[in-house]
Amino acid sequence: MAGLGSAATGVFVRALALSSAMSLLPILILWYLDRRERESPYAYAAAFLWGGLIATTVALPLNTAAIMAVTQWLEQFPELGRMLGPDAAMMIGAPLAAPIVEETTKGIGIVLLFWLLHGEFDNVRDGFIYGALIGAGFNWFESALYVQQNFVEFGTAPYGFQIGTRFAWLGLAGHALFSGIFGASLGLSRATSTLWLRVLAPVGGFALAILGHAWNNSLPLFMALAAAQSGEAAPIEVLAPPTYTVWEAMITASLTNLVVFLPFALLLAFILYRSGQAERRVLVEELADEVGRSVTAGELREIAADRAFRTRRIDARHARVSAALVNAQNELAFRKRRLKSRGLDPTRDGVLEQRRAQISALRLKLAG
Repeated sequence: MAGLGSAATGVFVRALALSSAMSLLPILILWYLDRRERESPYAYAAAFLWGGLIATTVALPLNTAAIMAVTQWLEQFPELGRMLGPDAAMMIGAPLAAPIVEETTKGIGIVLLFWLLHGEFDNVRDGFIYGALIGAGFNWFESALYVQQNFVEFGTAPYGFQIGTRFAWLGLAGHALFSGIFGASLGLSRATSTLWLRVLAPVGGFALAILGHAWNNSLPLFMALAAAQSGEAAPIEVLAPPTYTVWEAMITASLTNLVVFLPFALLLAFILYRSGQAERRVLVEELADEVGRSVTAGELREIAADRAFRTRRIDARHARVSAALVNAQNELAFRKRRLKSRGLDPTRDGVLEQRRAQISALRLKLAG
């Protein structure tokens, strides 16, 4: 960093500040999606910072080494280099190295959370949340690095283009999408009792993450090959990024990604829809025998009638206490399911009794 000069450092700091503000979008969306079983804010921070600081730090020198190796390889094929232009090494190296390197460095963090947070990381929705958070963290730091890199190379800092493009789908495209898919596959592995699915789901999820990433990075190469096939001459120098505002770049990239990544967009929608259904089913099934103790009959009917994008509230006049009561009931239901899935007896669990006592205290506070 110091070798790039104070101007480049200033560009990086400003880009990181803008990227930090934009990263609130995916974090808030994930926080909302996680509303039925809130994960710890510390776990959120750990996931985000793993992607932003650890995964990027490890991936950067590995990616650089891969691009240098491709550059040396291209010296043996000068015609290929001339056909693709001055950015040939990046076009070839990015689809080969970055998907494997970056999905692995991010994936290690997801696996660590899967292992360490055994009591929290227990279904598809949890897995997607943690994976997407790590991807969002990676995107947060990488976006600023690309702005700085362009400034060093071209003398101008394309804040709008780099930040906006990398926050397509409100920050849930790209790294958040790929890592979210892998995280969801780990959550499925933990939630299912089918042995072959427990084994193969993470393998398939990781393969999909690499495939999606490779497809994303291959697009410039495919476009260059298509242009060469049609007789267009390759550019003689690397072109500077276009001048866009953040919102122009975000909208353009979001629409483009919706077309280019349509199968992954449909998979994302499927993951969110089915994981929401699964969460509501757990709540209904595990709270059915709590009527008269932790929930009322009317509340159970409301739980059964809950929808994908609606958050249940018991008393809108006392939003905070009502939200705490709903969350305590949800936590009780999910803990009961976790205990049963491990072959343990929920009637012997002291934490469940503490949760029921908390629910009673909150109900009295709500009535008061």
